[in-house]
Amino acid sequence: MRANPRDWRIEDVRTLCRAFDLDFDAPSGGSHYGVSDPMQERHVTIPFARPIKPVYIKRLVSFVAAVLAAREDQ
Repeated sequence: MRANPRDWRIEDVRTLCRAFDLDFDAPSGGSHYGVSDPMQERHVTIPFARPIKPVYIKRLVSFVAAVLAAREDQ
């Protein structure tokens, strides 16, 4: 994802969240999924649009890196 932030689908995001044990919340009336972790104050929203724009994938990659860094510090 870091090397190529284009052409990703929401199913790919779901797979990533499972791999890193992140919370992946389906939209409740809207069109954005939520990605969060209990150790982080912030969260990331990802729109359902296909393909997902690279800016959202870059934010997700940054969020995952922050989560991993926080987990290492514990």
